[in-house]
Amino acid sequence: LSRGLGDVYIREAYDAGLQHFGESRVEEGSQKADTARLAGLNSIQWHMIGSIQSRKAREVPGHFNWVHSLDRIKIAQRLSQQAVEDGVMLKVLLQVNLSGEQSKSGFDLAGWHGQDDHPGWPEFDEAIETLAKLPGLDLCGLMTIPPFTDDAEDTRSIFAAMRALRETLQAQRSDLTWQHLSMGMSHDYEVAIEEGATIIRVGTAIFGPRV
Repeated sequence: LSRGLGDVYIREAYDAGLQHFGESRVEEGSQKADTARLAGLNSIQWHMIGSIQSRKAREVPGHFNWVHSLDRIKIAQRLSQQAVEDGVMLKVLLQVNLSGEQSKSGFDLAGWHGQDDHPGWPEFDEAIETLAKLPGLDLCGLMTIPPFTDDAEDTRSIFAAMRALRETLQAQRSDLTWQHLSMGMSHDYEVAIEEGATIIRVGTAIFGPRV
């Protein structure tokens, strides 16, 4: 594929065996997905890992297979409506903010350590209840982004809390699979895997810094 689509060699990565590609911007990702399909790379699974604006939500189900960054019911409802219209099933993960960083999106569960009386829990629980009923969406896990640090070991507590959160949800909402934990990037993915990550996001390690 052209370097003009994000300055990455998607074709080379695909030929080397990579089947899952992530993108943080809806418009860029949609263009890459369209170009890849025209090139015959039809087995690629496209992951939307960035924030989704309301006006961009309609573009997502027709281009992406996964959304890691679901953090608002309004967006979920728009994704559901479009997925039904497109006749597709979109796998979605709930983005959770466990660090309390204001720059991070996600349901605010900062400082959560298993307590149902956490101030952010009612909103989070209500979101799960609503999402579980929306057609066209397959709620199958959680995603988080910890604070960036030079020492990957500093992220362990966040990843461990995510694993504990999943275990709590598996016990409380066994009607849902909670199969996936999307956590860990190029600088801390090894710690994330040790703490239970099933999906890691390692774009920089493969393609280099974004330019």
